[in-house]
Amino acid sequence: MRVLIVEDEVRLAATLQDLLELEGYSADICHDGESGLDNALTGIYDVMILDVMLPKMDGFTVLRQLRAGGCATPVLMLTARSELSDRVQGLDQGADYYLTKPFEPKELLACVRALTRRQPELRQTDLITCGDLTLEKSSFTLSCGERSVRLSRREFDMMELLMLNQKQVITKESLLLKIWGYESDAEDNNVEVYISFLRKKLEHLHSQVRIKTIRMVGYCLEFPKE
Repeated sequence: MRVLIVEDEVRLAATLQDLLELEGYSADICHDGESGLDNALTGIYDVMILDVMLPKMDGFTVLRQLRAGGCATPVLMLTARSELSDRVQGLDQGADYYLTKPFEPKELLACVRALTRRQPELRQTDLITCGDLTLEKSSFTLSCGERSVRLSRREFDMMELLMLNQKQVITKESLLLKIWGYESDAEDNNVEVYISFLRKKLEHLHSQVRIKTIRMVGYCLEFPKE
């Protein structure tokens, strides 16, 4: 699960990134509103943490343009200002939650968990199923019948994305952005390597699910209909 942090206080942004990554999230940082908006509009993030006071473009403007652009990514706004009018303005423009600095790390993490649960594809138990496969989020375990195998973090992220979108073709570009991040140097062959890893694990599990290559486009899961 990927979080975008838009915060101009460099030390605070790094602290938030460390905090989220310790909890198993992937987190990217932007230090100004314009780059934050550009990154958010890619649609690769599950949650956005957005400061109000930002250089180049303030958080309220970022949020307004984000929603006008059709992006429904849940947004947690951060501000050093506690006035009711500021909180109302943020919520009216599409924020999902509001935290006033300073805040407790446990409270921020609870907010992030709450926001991810609001997304339809994530309103599930710890398990994701597809065909004869079960993916357990808490342990990164992929199972088929009595057989199971532990996945690496990137294998898990890729398999989760394929299983959550099992009726759709996922492009290589989407996989690169969602799993490696907007500023990564990863290339198409990185995706191909991890697809190969997953295919070998599906064979080991004796699963009927297959990762199908759609030439020049990307990948999708293929499995017998019940």
